[in-house]
Amino acid sequence: MPGKRLSMRKIREVLRLRYERGLSFREIGRACSMGHTAVFDTIARAKRAGLGWPVEFDDALIEEMLYPSEGNAGGSVRATPDWAAVHRELKRKGVTLALLWQEYKAGHPQGYQYTQFCTLFRRWLSQCDAVMRQRHKAGEKLFVDYAGQTVEVGDREAQLFVAVLGASNFTYIEATWTQGLFDWIGSHVRAFEFFQGVPEIVVPDNLKSGVTSPCRYDPELNPTYRDLADHYCVSIVPARVRRPRDKAKVENGVLQAERWIAAPLRNRRFFSLGELNDAIREKLFEFNHRPFQKLPGSRATAFEETDLPALRPLPRARYEYAEWKRATVGADYHLEVEGHYYSVPYRLIRQKVDVRITAKMVECYQRGVRVAGHVRAEGVRGDFTTLKEHMPPSHRRYLAWSPEKILAEADRIGLEVGAFVRALREGKPHGDSRSSLGVLRLGREYGEERLCGACRRALAMQTLSYRSLCSILKTGLDRAPVQGDVKESPPLLHANLRGPGYFN
Repeated sequence: MPGKRLSMRKIREVLRLRYERGLSFREIGRACSMGHTAVFDTIARAKRAGLGWPVEFDDALIEEMLYPSEGNAGGSVRATPDWAAVHRELKRKGVTLALLWQEYKAGHPQGYQYTQFCTLFRRWLSQCDAVMRQRHKAGEKLFVDYAGQTVEVGDREAQLFVAVLGASNFTYIEATWTQGLFDWIGSHVRAFEFFQGVPEIVVPDNLKSGVTSPCRYDPELNPTYRDLADHYCVSIVPARVRRPRDKAKVENGVLQAERWIAAPLRNRRFFSLGELNDAIREKLFEFNHRPFQKLPGSRATAFEETDLPALRPLPRARYEYAEWKRATVGADYHLEVEGHYYSVPYRLIRQKVDVRITAKMVECYQRGVRVAGHVRAEGVRGDFTTLKEHMPPSHRRYLAWSPEKILAEADRIGLEVGAFVRALREGKPHGDSRSSLGVLRLGREYGEERLCGACRRALAMQTLSYRSLCSILKTGLDRAPVQGDVKESPPLLHANLRGPGYFN
């Protein structure tokens, strides 16, 4: 069997001592602790390959030149395949390494054989997929994800939320019904409270509840998730898509959760989510206090020594769950939230605003500035909540005219106007404020004296409508005498007048 191949360091030293120092084979063997025949073989291979000293090639190329495979006995450098192109082609359906090797050999008959072709490709692939050793600072990162395994609760399946601190591996696990936004946000809040502090960075997977649009450099977060981050002053840095090593801590935490928590509970029956979480807390305590296999202490002791002192304190108020929506303000300066309509400043008509909806409040923002806030209404669908300061000035003036104020103003103008307005509103359950205001406006247009005359004539003729009053003023009938007000003149005496006695 052939002897063990020399290392590149020894090969370089042999070439240096031979070509630079001019030592014999035996002297080189003694200096390098190797037999003189191995020295002779190395020098012979270098001569066939045309290598001298100094050597300006890298180790891989030197090894290929000194130790060519059987199909390349001449020692010439073989054509290196384009491994990146090979990797791309393998993603195509039906393409295999054997097919790509055959195509390579067709273009390079003196190239690598199939076994070495596959070996060199796997070596290249392992170098491209190198794993960077991550160093986690205390209190810096919290990795969060859901376990793939579920736990049966009654006739439903509960999800397992897992959160792992980077430095200490201290773990939080809880069960929720879904992986939806409400449960996702609530699990984060409870995890922060479990850790008694807030990290600098949260690293989630690209779950739709947290990340609306995944992107390697600028992922778009769900507005509620971003709201949570603002409340706790943390940065959300989602892992890259299909890069589980970006969150290796939680991947391992998920594996441990399935092994040490879900698996031991597999034979127990649970009838409520609270009962399951009580059992999880017991197993979680044991898991965090289990001693490390290769390090002193446990996750709990490491947490107390490293992460806990470095975590930032929790805010005074707990985060209140809020949903966000994008809405367009209607022509009546109101927007709809779950069937109820809330007002915003009238200047925002036809514009889009962001609406933050909590259990108690409805808040509207435009470009990050809060423009309106309402107590959330629980009334019948279709109701309105309107603030006076959101109305245009004309609408506020109209709203200021109460029925009592309208009647008082009509009486001030004249008794006839007051009587006309009362008659106009009579028989209407909610009055007729619009028509009454129209009557008062006619006083500003035609004058209060003419309005009094028009109302006196309308009352006498029993034409009690706004349109008839307008017609009287337009035609000038308000200046004509009313029938009840004309006095009879004395009879005329004349020879040509026969009088009423003539007809008797």
